[in-house]
Amino acid sequence: MTAPKFTVNGRTYTRPSAPVVVICIDGSEPDYHIEAMAAGRMPWLSKVLASGGTSWPAHCAMPALTNPNNVSIATGRPPSVHGISGNYIFDTELGEEVLMNDKRFLRAPTVFAAANEAGLDVVVVTAKDKLRRLLGAGLVEEGPALDGSGEFVAPSRRGICFSAEKADQATVEENGIGDVLELVGKPLPSVYSAGLSEFALAAGVRILETRGADLMYLSLTDYIQHKNAPGTEAANDLYEKIDHYAGRLAELGATVVLTADHGMSAKTDEAGTARVIYVEEETRRLLGLPADADGGADGLRVILPITDPYTVHHGALGSFASIYLPEHADRAAVIAELRKLEGVEKVHGREEAAERYSLPADRIGDIVVLAEAGTALGRFSAWHDLSGLDAPLRSHGALGELQIPFLINRPLPEPEPLDSPFGDPALIHNYDAFWVATTLVGQEGSQ
Repeated sequence: MTAPKFTVNGRTYTRPSAPVVVICIDGSEPDYHIEAMAAGRMPWLSKVLASGGTSWPAHCAMPALTNPNNVSIATGRPPSVHGISGNYIFDTELGEEVLMNDKRFLRAPTVFAAANEAGLDVVVVTAKDKLRRLLGAGLVEEGPALDGSGEFVAPSRRGICFSAEKADQATVEENGIGDVLELVGKPLPSVYSAGLSEFALAAGVRILETRGADLMYLSLTDYIQHKNAPGTEAANDLYEKIDHYAGRLAELGATVVLTADHGMSAKTDEAGTARVIYVEEETRRLLGLPADADGGADGLRVILPITDPYTVHHGALGSFASIYLPEHADRAAVIAELRKLEGVEKVHGREEAAERYSLPADRIGDIVVLAEAGTALGRFSAWHDLSGLDAPLRSHGALGELQIPFLINRPLPEPEPLDSPFGDPALIHNYDAFWVATTLVGQEGSQ
């Protein structure tokens, strides 16, 4: 029996009267859809916004990275609640630097798991496979218990969760669905292509057409946005496809939300040369440590949480860095000196960063550094392989990539502005998407 409401992480969600589809357009600063609409490439969205749809300025969660924000959307809460602080962290328990793709890092259940247990049919399709284990926890495999105990438990029923990257390997036993390539009617796309996002969108449409769904999450990849600015032909091509598939979902009766996990900024000078601050080199200089020491060997460690398995298009250069200092280092002095560096926007101690940006304090360093929008942060030059960059560097991670779109094909009353003490004004967070599309839409429909 399907429950009329379900509660998870302190928020109550209403069972939707129509399918709800949230599309997370990876790396989508608002100018991408604005430019595409102006070029006539997004006719469905243009019509929606002209005839009663809703568009609100929004913030992503910090850091402005893929894993923290996808999990924020999935849980309805910021990283301080769900625990995912980056794509890559220093695991203090293991004493190792690790990718944060494993579900063991989750500290909260997802909306997907709660909806599934309430009897709703839930579908999650990600472009990149790195998100599958995080988003599928509690939906197709064990995940954090809904009672908040922290115990991992198996779902009582199964939804669907698979990635476009490994769609050919999806099985009913592991993913809740098999024969995906045959269903979608497209070949397996390259992970470094716009086709990866299109496959995820096409899969969502085909599943809604053939099997139906109550809640669906489609998470795309930012391969195009890392290489192409808003209004370019490649960007407009992608957004035209997004518009097409969003329109098809709407034709099938869905409430459709378009939002993003983070924005994207050019990190180059006028000549197209990457503008980079090498944080580990600078910190070693400030502390008088050898410039060529191995990371962590002398107690200094710099973590770039943008690091993931897909570094070809950004070389692990983002705009957010976490510094673990040697014992007895003067943290206040280091912070004061780092703030003087050209291209640095903010430098915080751990406690201040955790409170200000709703981060898990035990999963960030002693110091957090945020670059300005036009600057990237690295460790030291030899650590970054930029040989795969075939376009001027565009990347993300900090306040320059905070602003994102929040678009929905339903008329809604404007909420009160967020009281965040940073970024341009916004009305909503990306992680409010499922609550807005279920509960708020339901409230408006009942009036």
